[in-house]
Formats: sequence, C-alpha cells, structure tokens
Amino acid sequence: MSQHFIKNIDFSKVIEMDGLVSYQDGQVVSRTLAQGKNMSLTLFAFDKGEEISSHSSGGDAMVYILDGESEITVGGETFNVKKGETIVMPAGVPHALLASARFKMLLVVVFNA
Repeated sequence: MSQHFIKNIDFSKVIEMDGLVSYQDGQVVSRTLAQGKNMSLTLFAFDKGEEISSHSSGGDAMVYILDGESEITVGGETFNVKKGETIVMPAGVPHALLASARFKMLLVVVFNA
C-alpha cells in the first residue's frame, strides 16, 4: 500500500472540484485536501456576505475561484475575482476575502519550510 499525501478526494476518478464543497447559509465551509509543512490545499465555499478578515500568512497564498466571485484585498488594494480567475497574495502581506456573491475557491499556500 502506498502512502497518500492528498486526502478527502477520490483517486483515479475524474471529478468536478467545485462539487467537493457545498454552500451553507451563513457559513464558510472548508475541505482540506493536503496539509504539510511546505504546502496546504483547501477548498472553500462562502455564503454571500461571509468573509475572512485581514490577516497575513507565512507563505504565498494563491486563490483560484471555482464558482461565483469574491472581493479580495491584498495590501490595501481590492480586486473583484471571478470564476476561472486567480490571484496570489504574497507572504507577509495583509489580505482579506469578502463574498460579494456566493463563491467557491481552491486555496494553495506554499511555505518555505
């Protein structure tokens, strides 16, 4: 048996990634796919109006929008990021996310371990 580094997802099967997290009224839902000292992969579903307040990370964070759109602030500049688009938030730079509409995203954070 081989060791798996990715979890909470089927192997050797074609899937639609946005179907792995569901919208819940008034909530942010997440599903961790990988977590290690060098990298993390997490799926999120945000209901409209939900947010992650301003914070900074020890790693570079990349958001890929799977559905909907989000208002993402990076270092004081605000971007409207829509389905199919991505944005990178550099390590140490404050950033925040606001669900201007319901949205789903894949978050990839890469750390220098």
